[in-house]
Amino acid sequence: MVLLACGCMLLLETACKNKKPADEDGAEDSLTCVVDTDTVAELVPDQEVPKAADELFDDFFFTFAGNRKHQLSRIQFPLTVKNGNKQTLMQQHEWKMDRFFMPQSYYTLILDNRRQLNLPKDTSVNHVVVEKIFLDKSWVKDYHFDRISGEWKLTSIDNQSLANNANASFLKFYQAFATDSLYQAEHLNDVISFKGPDPDNDLKDLVGEISADEWEEMGPGELPRDMIYNIIYGQTYEHSNQKIFLLRGISNGQEMELTFRRKDGEWKLVKISE
Repeated sequence: MVLLACGCMLLLETACKNKKPADEDGAEDSLTCVVDTDTVAELVPDQEVPKAADELFDDFFFTFAGNRKHQLSRIQFPLTVKNGNKQTLMQQHEWKMDRFFMPQSYYTLILDNRRQLNLPKDTSVNHVVVEKIFLDKSWVKDYHFDRISGEWKLTSIDNQSLANNANASFLKFYQAFATDSLYQAEHLNDVISFKGPDPDNDLKDLVGEISADEWEEMGPGELPRDMIYNIIYGQTYEHSNQKIFLLRGISNGQEMELTFRRKDGEWKLVKISE
């Protein structure tokens, strides 16, 4: 159990500090993970990007988020920006470099089932939406990307109320779960399954259970709050009784999955795995 806790903390650890820098939209993060560099140019070198980077959206997006020149070249200007029923066109000189989740050590995904984990590897995907979800402000900024003539392009931005999001009910629950310790304790399953790597055997996983009473000591600690991301690779969200909240490390290859199931109308954490 201690090994699980240490592994989970490693994903959210070290560089995470409780300071609140404002992003380009004026929103703030209570959990900020700082990388070793302060400049976007150092994140991804400002050089020619190979065509193979457009095969998978993730390969394209990490370069898009970290390379200033590449980002400008992959935005379809004038860019359509929607705010509710209002639509405007943004010119290139109005655009501000957006690093998305690059300055932190991880990003998050919301899935209905484990089959959807295969979608990022699907080379036939031609439309992706990156959601920047402001839980504290109850609104979502959707970045729509389309693959046009073999190249991924940002084609529009849609700002909308969180209430209109396909995962609105779960996101409302998650915000309370991540910010209110009493609420969190009330929404833990009596027994929480866990699965994680065995440090003594690379080919074997450790599998076990922890009780709700052990969660505070054995759990992952502070979860992302206020603002999180989600990437829609084509997955559709239904009125599902299961949600997988995935935290994926950007450079360390680590992942942590929190599985929630709705029981008698209430979400409960039932499983944690790495």
